[in-house]
Amino acid sequence: MKKVLLNILTALLLIGCGSKVSDIYVTSNIGNSDYGDKELVFGSIEEAFQALADLRNEGRKNNINIHLEEGEHRISKPIRIKPELGPLKLLGEGSSQTVVKGSFVLQAQWKKYNDHILVAQLPKGRNFDQLFVNGEQQILARYPNYDEDAGHWQGHAADAISAERVKTWAKPVGAIVHAMHRGEWGGFHYVATGVDEQGELLLSGGHQNNRPSKMHPKYRMVENVFEELDAPGEWFLDADNKLFYWPSPGMDMKTAQLEGVNQKHLLEVVGTEQSPVKDVEISGIRFEHAQRTFMEEYEPLLRSDWTLYRGAAILLEGTQKVSIRNCELTNLGGNAILVSNFNREVTIADNHIHDCGASGISFVGSPEAVRSPAFQYGEFVPLAEMDTVRGPKSNKYPSNSIADNNLIYRIGRVEKQTAGVQIAMAMDITVSHNSIYEVPRAGINIGDGTWGGHIIEYNDVFSTVLESGDHGAFNSWGRDRFWHPNRGELEKLVAEDPDMPKWDAIHTTVIRNNRFRCDHGWDIDLDDGSSNYHIYNNVCLNGGIKLREGFYRTVENNIMINNGFHPHVWFKNSGDVFRQNIVFTQHKDIRLQDWGKEVDYNLFPDEETLLQTQKKGVDLHSVFGDAMFVDAESGDYTVKKGSAATKIGFKNIDMDSFGVTNSSLRTKAKTPSIPPLFFGNKNGEDLVFKWLGAELKSITTMAERSASGLNKTAGVLLVSLETPSIIGNSPLQLGDVIIASEGKEVNTVEDLIKSYQNNNWKGKLNLVVVRNQKEKQVTVITKK
Repeated sequence: MKKVLLNILTALLLIGCGSKVSDIYVTSNIGNSDYGDKELVFGSIEEAFQALADLRNEGRKNNINIHLEEGEHRISKPIRIKPELGPLKLLGEGSSQTVVKGSFVLQAQWKKYNDHILVAQLPKGRNFDQLFVNGEQQILARYPNYDEDAGHWQGHAADAISAERVKTWAKPVGAIVHAMHRGEWGGFHYVATGVDEQGELLLSGGHQNNRPSKMHPKYRMVENVFEELDAPGEWFLDADNKLFYWPSPGMDMKTAQLEGVNQKHLLEVVGTEQSPVKDVEISGIRFEHAQRTFMEEYEPLLRSDWTLYRGAAILLEGTQKVSIRNCELTNLGGNAILVSNFNREVTIADNHIHDCGASGISFVGSPEAVRSPAFQYGEFVPLAEMDTVRGPKSNKYPSNSIADNNLIYRIGRVEKQTAGVQIAMAMDITVSHNSIYEVPRAGINIGDGTWGGHIIEYNDVFSTVLESGDHGAFNSWGRDRFWHPNRGELEKLVAEDPDMPKWDAIHTTVIRNNRFRCDHGWDIDLDDGSSNYHIYNNVCLNGGIKLREGFYRTVENNIMINNGFHPHVWFKNSGDVFRQNIVFTQHKDIRLQDWGKEVDYNLFPDEETLLQTQKKGVDLHSVFGDAMFVDAESGDYTVKKGSAATKIGFKNIDMDSFGVTNSSLRTKAKTPSIPPLFFGNKNGEDLVFKWLGAELKSITTMAERSASGLNKTAGVLLVSLETPSIIGNSPLQLGDVIIASEGKEVNTVEDLIKSYQNNNWKGKLNLVVVRNQKEKQVTVITKK
């Protein structure tokens, strides 16, 4: 009856409005608003969209604006925009004013359960997977307890699901287990279904990663266990819908607002290639509260390490000329924005995306558009069966789209195989002027070579790979149809048909004018057959540039502070070029059969480093000397007139163009810490350097040598330690002198940092120190 009355009311309103309708209003305070006689005003988004549908059914084809007024707009199902509803603008009054929430307000009558925990009986069917109190997310009962500075999942423990611990749980069924891949290549998620005879959990799940593996023995966490509700802010909802909660100190539960999250998606803009949703703009809205989706069905993204839940708080599929602007997406359990399958001319700009369970912005096409797809790392379609036609098989992929001026951070809070911006099975995607940081894996990831043409420019990407390993601030994989897991077979295939690497990577991907910093891997990491790239004018602050296995990459006019070039497993006739770059270390090559087309005309910090490199048969025209940066301490790596860099043809890079330029977002955005110059610093012997929470200096005087009981004037002295920090939490102690690292002698800070840069991707560093005049072996875990 309510729906019938709504339709009658809508029809009467439409008749009264005549042919001039261009605006529909949604207000949470409908009884106290005056909109005049010619406006359509509704109390819910659902009613407004029904009115829009009625207008379209009457033949109204003009652009219509739906205005979401100030306040909270709660939805009981996703907002759905279909092809017949456009052209349309869904407009809020600004992300600080208009909020769309996928949650409901909980009414709870609290009783005391024990000295700390309250309990309330909730109505049946009012289930939720996240709890917010007074706008702050609370913690689902877990072990170990939440600690923002404790690394993976803000706390992890080897005994999280040990038989001894499981034995203390009355009802293990429903426990949620999060664990890293054994190689730290993303993570897995499980739900307990029972306990076996040995007292071990029986688990369902583990399908969220495309590289099968056992759980990491240390990096694991368990939640949704009543017995682990043992700290302020924790909660648990039992099978009878009883909510148990330990309030934070000082919280007034009589006035506290409780919200339970129960919607997977908030907005779906969905059409088809044949009938796309066209000309839609979404702007000025904060989208908040979407469910965690890690136990949904996932699909593999070709031979990438990724599997993906094809959903998000905002899902676009089958669209053309759709834009999402000036929105905030926060407190979301899964992906923020997913541009899925066929999409053209999508613009995602000036958005603030943070505190999300999975990825920020994803452009992901369909395997149906890929010729001869393979889905596991070890798979290969036999050449006799392979489709050898270049390019995509269909149009079921995103293209000609842009992610520009977005501020993205604290994503991947639950899922670790995630990225600030993810691209897979797509073409001609531009990622520009984004600031991306505080992420567990890559800031920007390209999962395959299909079909290239991407432009990655003017981004500021740092504090990456915080909870994973063997990765980069920018990461890519190739693993296209030409790629074979057996390197000998791959070399043979490409030797027979040198154009094969461009069958899928048909357009060159450009990485230019970015600033990258990765302290747990490489700044730019082109892995496993990534081909057809042009990389230039980038500032790399820590991890250098790695190229593995692929073909036709040109790397020129980049700056690699305290690091250099990592060519891994190159083949003959790769066509690779590395020239006119400023590097600080010798090239760190691994298993090269050939040095590509050209490796030359680069600047090294000193003669010794250049000579070590030239022994490899490359860089015959390269030079060494002072780059003469304008202000390296503040991150201005413009080279002065007379710099040795001018001898190799290096051209200055604009140092003021990285990251968001939107004035509102720029005031919120962080910037990377600028590293000291460990190498090529003429005064380095006497300087104190900061490193992973420690201050250290080279042993240079007889007094320092005598005080430490050294047999020579060499080594690195730990002058101070911060707690908490990586070094502060390590076995190292104040006054230790580091004399060796990874089996090699350490005489200076430069020696130590070289070893660290070479081995940091492993996540640990094996040291020898002198302590109390005795040598001692120490292993430092180089990330939390």
